[in-house]
Amino acid sequence: MSEQIAVRLPDELAASLDALVAPRGRFVTRADAVRSAIEELVDREERRRTGEAIAEGYRRIPQTAEEVAGVWEESIRSIEEEPWEKWW
Repeated sequence: MSEQIAVRLPDELAASLDALVAPRGRFVTRADAVRSAIEELVDREERRRTGEAIAEGYRRIPQTAEEVAGVWEESIRSIEEEPWEKWW
């Protein structure tokens, strides 16, 4: 199921949208471009909310010094175990 919506755009924005749909543009139709932009906006907002929830969790229950030290030590160990190749 889908829902059709009408949106008015200023001429300049409509021209920019058309450039994305032009023969060699990124999208086949204006609707495809608008749908993609809305999907990206919704995804970005969901990620922002998730980030805020994680930050709030750490504000409510901060990591202990021991937890931070453990993560730091484990990070160093994992880097040291990598089979790094010389790039020079």
